[in-house]
Amino acid sequence: MILGIATLITIVGIVLLTVTKGRAKGRIALSAVLINAGLTSWIAAQSLAGNSFEASFQGGYVFGEVPIRIDSLSGWFLLTMNLTMVTGIVYGVRYMAPYNNQASNITLHYASYIVNHLSMIGIYSLQHSLVFLCAWELMAISAFLMVIFEHGRIEVLKAGINYLIQSHLCILFLTVGFIWVSSKTGSYDFAAISTYSDTVAPSLTLLLFGCFFVAFAFKAGFVPFHTWLPYAHPAAPAHVSGVMSGVIIKLGIFGILRILLLIKGNHLVIGYTILIISLITGVYGVMLAIIQHNLKKLLAYHSIENIGIIGIGIGLGTIGLGLNKPYLIFAGFAGALLHTFNHSLFKSLLFYAAGTVYQSTHIANIEKLGGLIKKMPQTATLFLMASLAICGLPPLNGFISEFIIYSGLFDGIGSDKLTQSIIMIIAIFSMAIIGGLAILCFTKAFSIVFLGTERHPIHQRIHEADFFRLFPKYIVALFIIAVGVLPQFFINIVAKPVSLFVGSDILPPIQLEFTGVTQMVSLAAWALIFLSLIVVGIRKTATSRRNITTAPTWGCGYTAPTSQLQYTANSFVRSFRKLIRPLLIINKEEEVIDGVFPKPIHSESRPYDKLEALLIDKPTTYIRGIMGRFSFVQNGSVQFYISYGVVFIFIAITIPLLVNGAVYVINLFKQI
Repeated sequence: MILGIATLITIVGIVLLTVTKGRAKGRIALSAVLINAGLTSWIAAQSLAGNSFEASFQGGYVFGEVPIRIDSLSGWFLLTMNLTMVTGIVYGVRYMAPYNNQASNITLHYASYIVNHLSMIGIYSLQHSLVFLCAWELMAISAFLMVIFEHGRIEVLKAGINYLIQSHLCILFLTVGFIWVSSKTGSYDFAAISTYSDTVAPSLTLLLFGCFFVAFAFKAGFVPFHTWLPYAHPAAPAHVSGVMSGVIIKLGIFGILRILLLIKGNHLVIGYTILIISLITGVYGVMLAIIQHNLKKLLAYHSIENIGIIGIGIGLGTIGLGLNKPYLIFAGFAGALLHTFNHSLFKSLLFYAAGTVYQSTHIANIEKLGGLIKKMPQTATLFLMASLAICGLPPLNGFISEFIIYSGLFDGIGSDKLTQSIIMIIAIFSMAIIGGLAILCFTKAFSIVFLGTERHPIHQRIHEADFFRLFPKYIVALFIIAVGVLPQFFINIVAKPVSLFVGSDILPPIQLEFTGVTQMVSLAAWALIFLSLIVVGIRKTATSRRNITTAPTWGCGYTAPTSQLQYTANSFVRSFRKLIRPLLIINKEEEVIDGVFPKPIHSESRPYDKLEALLIDKPTTYIRGIMGRFSFVQNGSVQFYISYGVVFIFIAITIPLLVNGAVYVINLFKQI
């Protein structure tokens, strides 16, 4: 029923998009997303309150009975997704206003957005493998269409095709996993996965999980399946980038958690595997983020980093399942689920702010920006808040989820197994590295973009965003603060999906312990906020009767300041770049300084992902080399093309005749 209504609203929305013009298209898309979000959020909230939704519908001869189940895990992801999709479309309607004159493009874009929303609702609620694959395919294609909105630019088209190909690699592995289970059980219900895993050898269960994990790792962006992500995010419009990073890649996280609920395998092996891959993902992602000069690409690599943090929590919780330790289970899965929500908040806010910067300056290169805090103070403040949150600093939301994961890792050190203790220590060390490097990265990003003076002449007038682009940012910012100062409320909510893994009867004491600790964190956060307000109030009172004058910043005795004396983004992280140079590919273009009075020179470095060069570039170059040897086949001659068809028809007729003849001869010899 719920999916039927959502589908009907989507169809009506698409029809209305095709017959309306101008601003009305954005309002129609906004209305469709709001209605579908409100409808499904109500059911999701009911599932988190303990009232799981279960229904089914007849899918005809092909699909049979299709089950729809929305438990607390689906409910949590539905609420997370709906919030980001709503803020995304509110921001996007205003962001896309300059393109309203492109009627066909804007219609396709908004239609893709509401179809993408519907497909994700289906993914979170459908538990029939064939219908699930259809919803997944719909999600992949609609996201592709959103990414390539500016398809006239070759780099955008390349990024979109890259995303589409790797999305279908994900679908390939999903299809193999579902066919594997259905061929053995005769059922397409997700429950068949659990039934099958209970009846086969542990090695087959691990292999089946590996098949599903690779599929969902492509979507989530785990290393080494991440190479599509740094291209698709920067190529898409800002609100689409926020949605892709905030919720679309989280479909992979949801898939991994759903499979963990279904497959009863060796949880220790699975947990350690996920943990190790996640540690590599987190560290590698933030390392590459630091050296990026494109603001949106920098944020894209931080999505990989945060997927690593979420994966660390999932790995920790799975290890807890293997060791039967409820504390590890709760800390791991609760931390992962809460960080999934937190990341959707601060990363969407960062992309919205980056989009505002781009629309005001038409520049994405950090090296050419500067001093924007004076012209865009609200955007700068919101970007700073999201930067502090993504770095895991209190009293904002990123600190809470990372604190929970840290708690589980520290508890895991006390194991009587040396191997486990060593792995937990390495994980803590890696988390600390991720946090430290994230601070370095966003110190660079904020200071170069918003502080100092402009490094490149910008001819158009730069001004603050209007209300409709600021409003969704403030909504997201309120949630970022809310999680930081009221963490116990969100922990009590996230405990519902965690109980699916550990059992509701075991959970309350551990939940109470975490609630007590986070209440202390909450009080400390409130104390910090009130202390800051008191200091600001005292200062304002003390200076209220004084005349405030403004003057240029002290130039240290230098009377001819120039923007060239400032740090560049490259020089800001020069020490780090030199330290990790062996792990990366950095293509540098630099002119030679010549003469006593040299002319101005140009120096530019372009970082490149070494894993991409190894896994993507080398194989494709090799394949293209092989295929190039057959280029003579496409010679432009019509006679040759006709002959190809004749040869094909001849082969298609001859092979069955030869096979039947061989079978006849064999049977004849058998009779003799």
